[in-house]
Amino acid sequence: MRVESSRLFDVGGQRVEVRGDGEGVVSHAGVALLSGLADRVGLTAALGRRPRARRQRASAHDPGEVLRDVAVALADGGVCVSDLAVLRDQPELFGAVASHATVWRTLDRVAEDELGGVEGIAGARADARARVWAQAGGPPLVDGMVVLDVDATIVTAESDKVGAAGTFKKTYGHHPLLCYLDHGDGTGDALAGILRPGNAGSNTVADHLDVLDAALAALPPIGAGTPLLVRADGAGATHGLVAALRARGIAFSVGFDVTAKVRAATADLDQTAWVSVPDPQAGNRAGRRSKPKRWRPPAPAKPRPQVAELAVDLTGWPPGSRLIARREARSAGDQAELGDLDGYRLSVFLTDCTDDVVALDRRHRHHAHVEQRIRDAKDTGLSNLPHYDLALNAVWLELVLCAQALTCWAQRLLLTGALARACPKTLRQRLWHTAARVTRHARRTVVHYQRSWPWTPDLLAAFDRLAALPAAPG
Repeated sequence: MRVESSRLFDVGGQRVEVRGDGEGVVSHAGVALLSGLADRVGLTAALGRRPRARRQRASAHDPGEVLRDVAVALADGGVCVSDLAVLRDQPELFGAVASHATVWRTLDRVAEDELGGVEGIAGARADARARVWAQAGGPPLVDGMVVLDVDATIVTAESDKVGAAGTFKKTYGHHPLLCYLDHGDGTGDALAGILRPGNAGSNTVADHLDVLDAALAALPPIGAGTPLLVRADGAGATHGLVAALRARGIAFSVGFDVTAKVRAATADLDQTAWVSVPDPQAGNRAGRRSKPKRWRPPAPAKPRPQVAELAVDLTGWPPGSRLIARREARSAGDQAELGDLDGYRLSVFLTDCTDDVVALDRRHRHHAHVEQRIRDAKDTGLSNLPHYDLALNAVWLELVLCAQALTCWAQRLLLTGALARACPKTLRQRLWHTAARVTRHARRTVVHYQRSWPWTPDLLAAFDRLAALPAAPG
């Protein structure tokens, strides 16, 4: 191969010569950690498991490995099948990766229910999750509870696709409903999702029950006596949903509309009933040093938010339901909203938990974690549903959830410190996109990560933890 002439550039104040004659160098070498984790916890084998009653077709590539590679490429930042070329073009590290045509044939077979359908992918993820929990010491608990967050999002479509329709946000696309397991530390596990038309209702009871049933089926056994809590925004405040949760023995915490009855009950509430919410950052600010600044008159301290329980007739809701209100003083310049009352911004939620109002408010507000999970999903392939067919896009959604689950499991089992809570973009910049040199020695492939890269010790420690995990039964 002829080496092209070198190029000279000024970079960072120094003269740099650029050539294209490097050998044995691979990029995105850190993502091998996710591929290895998928194999170690049995996700790859479970994805390739074919139901006996379904038609089988011989292939040079194992379907489980094909689906694993797609999920890994999505976790690496891919948005379409062609992005799998990042792995395919580096066989010295990632092996023989299927071609675009083979990947699409595999996705077609899943969509046609030949390989178990989307239920097969969800079941494979559930099997792997059980082994992850076994190695991590059990389910992640928040206040002693297993907490599930349900929320919907809009995925816009630039072209006509099956199921795409006008949305309530005046856009065009799909309206998937998702459920995540909150870990309480800013991370969460992807449990279930259903792909819905863009004009699907926000508070459709049947859809919420479908995604919750799928999420409950995805949970390994959590042990007797461990309570479950389902959180949702105002779309979950329907009699059908909370009645179904009560019938299943699951607690609920859902947003509630600020109706005229709620506003009247809030206005009639005695001022002594309001309890101030402690500042969660108060202890973290103590002793902080900052550089001197020009003196300015101190801004008036904004009152802390307050919470109280409202005495409202909740006939028709499950016995023991409680309505909790939170009010926050509007700052100067804040725009008034419809639910505001006497200069306060008012929000209300319905729950059947028995804790004090401050704890209930804090726990319900952490439902906002699901917003970050959805942003992560859109940063992991959900921003683009790549096919015209709805069934194929439903398979794509399941693989996005697999990619999110792999990232979550890696953070729980293999990473520590800030990396264990980092967002996908940070993990890619620091770990997944790390370059390395690949050599062969004693019939094995050796990956040499750069010694001076600040996160090389974290990568090596993660691979050590991966090697210590017991291999899933074949």
